[in-house]
Amino acid sequence: MNRTEATLIATGLKFAIVSTRWNHFLVDRLVEGAQTAFVQHGGDSADLDHYLVPGSFEVPLVARRLAESGRYDAVVCLGAVIRGATDHYDFVAGAATNGILNSMLHTGVPIAFGVLTTDTTEQAIERSGTKAGNKGGEAVLAMIETVNLLRQIPERA
Repeated sequence: MNRTEATLIATGLKFAIVSTRWNHFLVDRLVEGAQTAFVQHGGDSADLDHYLVPGSFEVPLVARRLAESGRYDAVVCLGAVIRGATDHYDFVAGAATNGILNSMLHTGVPIAFGVLTTDTTEQAIERSGTKAGNKGGEAVLAMIETVNLLRQIPERA
C-alpha cells in the first residue's frame, strides 16, 4: 500500500479566517488560537486575513466568496453556537455546517469547520482555549495539512 502524508508547514500559505461577532468572548479566543497555530507552523501573519461576520448563519456565504476569490489556499470558519431553550440552535448549527461543507465542495478550496456547537457555555469555554484545547488552532492545523496534501494529488487532466 502506498501512503501519502502532508506536512504541517504553513510557509508560503495564505489563509482567510471568517469569525463571528456573536459570542465574541469565546470566538476571539478561537481567532487567537488560529493565529498562533498559523505562525508557529511557519506562516507569516501578513498572509492571514480576518473577516468578521455577524453570526454563524452568515459564515458560509462569506467563506464561499473568499474561496471563490482565488486569493486563499484555505478558509478557516470560527464561531460558537450554544444550545438554548428554543430550536434556534438546530437551525443555525445545521445551516452553518451544511453551508460550509457545500462551499468547500463547490469551490474545491479547503474550508475548516471551526464553529463550536455545544450544549453549554462551559463546554464552549473548554474548547476555546482551556481544558479541551483551542479548536481555532486545531482548525488551522487541519487546513495546513489538507492544503499540503492536496498539493500532492494531481488534478485531473
